[in-house]
Amino acid sequence: MADLIASVLAGSRGPSPAEFGITSAFWLHHTTRLPGADVTYRNYYVLLRVGEVFGACSFEAGELDPAYCADTSGRTLADVLTSDDPLPVRIAALDAYLAAVEPHHTAPYAEEVVLPAGTPDVRARARDAAVAGLLDVAEGTKVALIGVVNPLVDAITARGGTCLPCDFNLRETASGLAVSRDMTEVIDAADAVVATGMTLSNDSFDLLLTRCREQSKPLAVYAQTGSAVARAFLGAGVTALSAEPFPFSQFSSRPSSLYRYRTDT
Repeated sequence: MADLIASVLAGSRGPSPAEFGITSAFWLHHTTRLPGADVTYRNYYVLLRVGEVFGACSFEAGELDPAYCADTSGRTLADVLTSDDPLPVRIAALDAYLAAVEPHHTAPYAEEVVLPAGTPDVRARARDAAVAGLLDVAEGTKVALIGVVNPLVDAITARGGTCLPCDFNLRETASGLAVSRDMTEVIDAADAVVATGMTLSNDSFDLLLTRCREQSKPLAVYAQTGSAVARAFLGAGVTALSAEPFPFSQFSSRPSSLYRYRTDT
């Protein structure tokens, strides 16, 4: 991540981030409990708008005060990227920059997937099916799932794989699998890895990427957080990506898009 930020600041990935002004900054807290579920998901996001795109990053409860919004609009992305702002704000700024340089909807190598209109349950399942469509799981494949989403657990097992779940906030999946808190443990035991973009916000992405590179294990990322940031690592450790830029599917009942990317390795 440090190398990526340095390359952006050096101008090697496009115009200087000093040329990009933040027109709005906002903070979101929402909860979700799908029908029949016994788990309430609690999500927090910081969002920075630059032109037609939004940079997004999730964070843990208490990690960021919403008062940050008051002084962030009007700053440049370069200012944020070189500041001592909390990591989620800097990830959101990096995401905004990379998305502004190349929005997902104009990327020639992106596959657009339109999620249907419908209830939260219908849209969540369509989103998770699109993510699962990136998985190449043969019978008996052990798949580390970093960041538990229960439909992805089901998708891995339905394809004959063995799911090795890891999450900081859950102890058990809906299907009764024990959830590890040790990311390296499940990565080392797996044949392939599927990880949430939230690894960017909790500063574990570098470890995840390095571990998968060293062990030559395919890494698929599903990202609302830092979707353009994760895209920057395609072919350099990330082998597949489901990128969902803001506004996210859970905030609307109407059709919306996510973008899938694949590499040949």
